[in-house]
Amino acid sequence: MNKLTFSPYKIFPILFAAIVLLLAILACGGSAAPATSSEQPGAAAPTASSSDTSPTEIPETPQPAMPERRYLTLEFPPKVRAGDSDVVRLTLEVDDKGNIVPTADVAGNKIKGQVVEIPNLYATHHVIAEARFDIAGVEVKPSELISEPLTQGTSATFYWSIRPTDVGKYRGTIWLYLRFVDKSTGEESRNTVSAQIVDIEATNFLGLSANLARSTGVVGSVLGTIIGFPFVEDVVKFFFKKRSKT
Repeated sequence: MNKLTFSPYKIFPILFAAIVLLLAILACGGSAAPATSSEQPGAAAPTASSSDTSPTEIPETPQPAMPERRYLTLEFPPKVRAGDSDVVRLTLEVDDKGNIVPTADVAGNKIKGQVVEIPNLYATHHVIAEARFDIAGVEVKPSELISEPLTQGTSATFYWSIRPTDVGKYRGTIWLYLRFVDKSTGEESRNTVSAQIVDIEATNFLGLSANLARSTGVVGSVLGTIIGFPFVEDVVKFFFKKRSKT
């Protein structure tokens, strides 16, 4: 049997070829591997979740306060004797029980009541109630616009003294305003709350003026007092007897 022998000159080319083939296989395997990517082809781009973005803050809009309900009461004399004085009263008040006085006659005076609603701006504004009594032919004091500060839950009352000089019928208007002064800017605004018509009749006594009627009344009172004395009758009888003897 023949013994196989390997020559180094024959083995070297075989080893070189094997190494080259191995490197070629490794190179082909690395290039054929699919590229790894976190994004798949055709996949939609990821969107940021709501937790990644801060939500838009919507400022709170202050709600207007509920209007404040109040009761407006006007009391005035429908008849005044010419030359005499009387009083007119206007009250803006809060009544938790809801008792409002309807139009009525009390002790010779007429009373009118009504419900009014005013803006509740006490937190941001100074609120001033203002009133004026306009009537021609009648002396009114005070004649100018009068005012009174108004706070939540408190009342405001206005008084006028009236004096008609001549007999007749007079019609006037009582105005009520609310003036608002902004606490931060000082800007002012005014709202008309009420304009109430007032009819007043100036009368006299038996066609006499007030001064003459008062004078006549005084004289009558004096004469009545004298006649009422118990000795007056005796004095009169004494004079009649004395005259009859003569």
